[in-house]
Amino acid sequence: MTLATKLRDNKPVYTAVGAGDLAVEKLRELPDTVIKIRETVAKYRVEVRDNVVKYRGEVRENVTKLQERVDTSDLPGAAVSYVTHAGSRAVELIDVLAERGKKVVNKADEVGDELEAGAKETVRKAKAVASQTKKTAQAAAKKSSN
Repeated sequence: MTLATKLRDNKPVYTAVGAGDLAVEKLRELPDTVIKIRETVAKYRVEVRDNVVKYRGEVRENVTKLQERVDTSDLPGAAVSYVTHAGSRAVELIDVLAERGKKVVNKADEVGDELEAGAKETVRKAKAVASQTKKTAQAAAKKSSN
């Protein structure tokens, strides 16, 4: 089994390629996202400041009430639940990235095959032209020697 075959059948490689492809996609979207965020911040800046001042006291009261109602005996079970959920989400993300990477690798293989076929065709044509040029040169040499 060649190294290329081993890499093609390797899920971590596909996952890394998929993650890279996703990162490139998101980086291309970044300038537009930054512009939208700046517009949103400018639009709501004053309103948010007013609301923070308005509700500051109410939030403190609500936090105090919630602290009194929290049952700490439920925390270990909740932590296990969150960790389990995070693990299953991580597996799903890895599968999605691996599929994305597989598509990218297969597309690259197709492009490589097309380039290779094009190169072979170019070499064939170049050989044909060289052969024809050689024949023409030989015929011209015969005519000039006669």
